[in-house]
Amino acid sequence: MPKNPTLASLAADLASGATSARKLVEQCIARIADPSGEGQRTFIHVDRDAALEAADAMDRLRKANAAPSPFAGIPVSIKDLFDIKGQVTRAGSRALDDSAPADADAPVVARLKRAGFVAIGRTNMTEFAYSGIGINPHYGTPKSAWTRSVGHVPGGSSSGAAVSIADGMAFGALGTDTGGSCRIPAAFNGIVGYKPTQRRIPLDGGVPLSFTLDSYGPLANSVACCAALDAVLADQPVTPVTPRPVKGMRLAVPTTVALDDLDDAVAKTFERALASLSRAGALIERIEVPELLDVGVMNAKGGFAAAESYAWHRFLLASKGDVYDPRVAVRIQRGEGFPAADYIDLLNARRSFIARTEKRIAPYDAMVLPTTANLPPTIASLSDDKAFATENLRALRNCTLINVLDGCAISLPAHREGEAPVGLMLAASGGSDRRIFELAAGMETVIRV
Repeated sequence: MPKNPTLASLAADLASGATSARKLVEQCIARIADPSGEGQRTFIHVDRDAALEAADAMDRLRKANAAPSPFAGIPVSIKDLFDIKGQVTRAGSRALDDSAPADADAPVVARLKRAGFVAIGRTNMTEFAYSGIGINPHYGTPKSAWTRSVGHVPGGSSSGAAVSIADGMAFGALGTDTGGSCRIPAAFNGIVGYKPTQRRIPLDGGVPLSFTLDSYGPLANSVACCAALDAVLADQPVTPVTPRPVKGMRLAVPTTVALDDLDDAVAKTFERALASLSRAGALIERIEVPELLDVGVMNAKGGFAAAESYAWHRFLLASKGDVYDPRVAVRIQRGEGFPAADYIDLLNARRSFIARTEKRIAPYDAMVLPTTANLPPTIASLSDDKAFATENLRALRNCTLINVLDGCAISLPAHREGEAPVGLMLAASGGSDRRIFELAAGMETVIRV
């Protein structure tokens, strides 16, 4: 079996008897346990016994023609931010070590289990989801799938989620996205990551970063995989995605903010992808979107993430601030001096931004832009706080535009085999989720030609 099969191919193998849920789980557990791999840094906890029991149960149900879905028995990873009944939710931190185990699964976890997916373990993440880089001083930092011998950051905050997919330790991953935390690690590891329209998927049962911007979404090996997982998370029927023909797609490339300060390899790969789409018949228009300049202004004092995370963390910081990652603590503490009047102004500014931006991009099927401005930096190069802050902002910048817009977006790998990983992001206004999947499915292979 290939390391990166799709959910559809796995479902077909399970249906035909070519594999079993037990075999799939054992295969993933073996990859996690491989001492030469990244498993020990990718997972904070591996639920080995429960996963094997669930796999056996799914095999029995399939034998009795009673499998809850075609995906029953397929292993998925769960970001450490989510509640799983009987387990402590640490959110990549040590500050929650003595918390009580969760008394129920988060709704998104429950929906995956109800479809028969097997939760294989809890994946590592940036502490409390507060960076786009993926470094974790408590549990180690899993290396990006790109040139492992060098050691590049995995992207954050869903770092372990992305590496679990790239390394075949799971075949779907549950992540979160507040400013790119599904899309950035997907881009840095050469896989697909999706940020849904926030209102479609319940946020209960997860540790919040910003309740205004948080979204829960999937990471996987293909557009169709993410679409299937997204449907399960949204409690909607899983229906095949019909790829839209590239010919006739109307795509807007925002020249404001989104193309600034790109690494040379990012710019080259992005332009090549646009050329491929154009040759295939897509109508690509470069447009100014001056509204995007508003996002930097809104985030100047830390934005929603600082204000809302401080509200959640202020008592925990007072009692256990000494065990926080200092780079996370300092970002949360920016919210301490955020006046209520400024917060109300921020809410009003966002409403205006959404209305004006949606109007500007309405004539197009989607916007297309680089997922990140940078390639994955080396872990070693970010030991300096200033270098970390610079690269973190470059990683987050383009993705954050869509969270503030309350939109939906997908990151597709745009690089060719052997090249540095570069993500191409397809984004649209909130509620356009199905259209984004159809567009992305149509261009998934075209952009790498």
